[in-house]
Amino acid sequence: MSKTLNLDALKQMSDAGEIDTVLVCIVDMQGRLMGKRFHAAAFVGGGYEETHCCTYLLATDLEMATPGGYVATSWESGYGDYTMKPDLSTLRLVPWLEGTAMVLCDVLDHTTHAPVAHAPRQMLKTQIARLAEMGLTATMATELEFFLFEKSFDEIAKSGFRDLTPISAYNEDYHIFQTTKEEHVMRPLRNRLYEMGIPIEGSKGEAETGQEELNIRYDEALACADHHTIAKHATKEISWQQGHAVTFLPKWSHEKVGSSSHVHQSLWKDGKPAFFDPDRPLGKSELMDHYTAGLIKYAADYTYFMAPYVSSYKRFAKGSFAPTQIVWSVDNRTAAYRLCGAQSKAIRIECRIPGSDMNPYLAQAAMLAAGIRGIEEKLELPEAFRGDAYDDDAQQHIPRNLRDARTALTGSKMLRAAFGGAVIDHYSRAAEWEIEEFERVVTDWEIARGFERA
Repeated sequence: MSKTLNLDALKQMSDAGEIDTVLVCIVDMQGRLMGKRFHAAAFVGGGYEETHCCTYLLATDLEMATPGGYVATSWESGYGDYTMKPDLSTLRLVPWLEGTAMVLCDVLDHTTHAPVAHAPRQMLKTQIARLAEMGLTATMATELEFFLFEKSFDEIAKSGFRDLTPISAYNEDYHIFQTTKEEHVMRPLRNRLYEMGIPIEGSKGEAETGQEELNIRYDEALACADHHTIAKHATKEISWQQGHAVTFLPKWSHEKVGSSSHVHQSLWKDGKPAFFDPDRPLGKSELMDHYTAGLIKYAADYTYFMAPYVSSYKRFAKGSFAPTQIVWSVDNRTAAYRLCGAQSKAIRIECRIPGSDMNPYLAQAAMLAAGIRGIEEKLELPEAFRGDAYDDDAQQHIPRNLRDARTALTGSKMLRAAFGGAVIDHYSRAAEWEIEEFERVVTDWEIARGFERA
């Protein structure tokens, strides 16, 4: 399914006054859309070729702070410009905004026009190119989980983020009646995304109060990440339009189940599923064994790209449907990696580690890098785990906090070979900054616990 625009169609719509604004966007380190609003006439008149943005957009945090320690850009270098190169294959209408279209851009060096290696979209493209050299393509699907709240973003912010009341009062997993009450948000979200060419399959209530899941049909890896990013952006904007706040924090309350973003993945060769072999156990090919073994061996190395913040690690708790042990199993939701579609052409591996705060480009790129290394090393896949992985402490635990994940990232020879040392150093600094920022703050928990009793 494709409902993207071409430049000629956009020009006609601009001339007719049907479209007057074009969102020209890059994807930042946090997976957000950043960029400019072009008048449509200016975009079709030349802006479609390239525009520019400050280099700090790929060296900032959630607060748009400009920490030191980055080699790629800094106060010392003067924070120059990157070139934003619109990928016209992503040009599409934005149905929930009047007279508006959108395009995603690749980020290029302003002088050489070479791709910026640490740009998230480029990192995924690099691994896709490695697969192409092997005659393979990657197909991915992501699940977006999030919480809806009664009040708006502004109302909650004014309360100091303390008045957090979900839109429902009970677990709404698969619940049709409760999710009917949320259709004023979810119905336009599904329909507007479908109208713009995002292959929405459906939505459902998730396993908490006010928690929803949005499902998008699988696609090639880059398209999957594009769809995920646009859908996440749309969820925030459409919720805001309806007077509600939404959060993709993976754990916004210790009393609530967290939100994940599971990633389903498989490889294809010559249009056929390369993970499928009907003559082997479970129908999984030798290639799938090697790929999955790579995911498992290097899981700690790339956990940062699936859980990038201090709070991300609060989600990994026993009995929460979030994994704790780095094992694979057959259709077992206690394992970090779940084999789905056994004995069928739909066979795939689902990674259950990523939280709802992941950047899909970074997470997919890192998993592809690990899987490729597994294929190159012809790694042997261990036996499938059986039983409750929460009760087995003999297995390798997912990194327990951001500090441990950063250590594994920084020391990963596999990731340095796949992306280059400068790229890994860049994201290692991002992780270090998150830790520094958290450690300088006195939390409400510390005050309440010790104010009188310490």
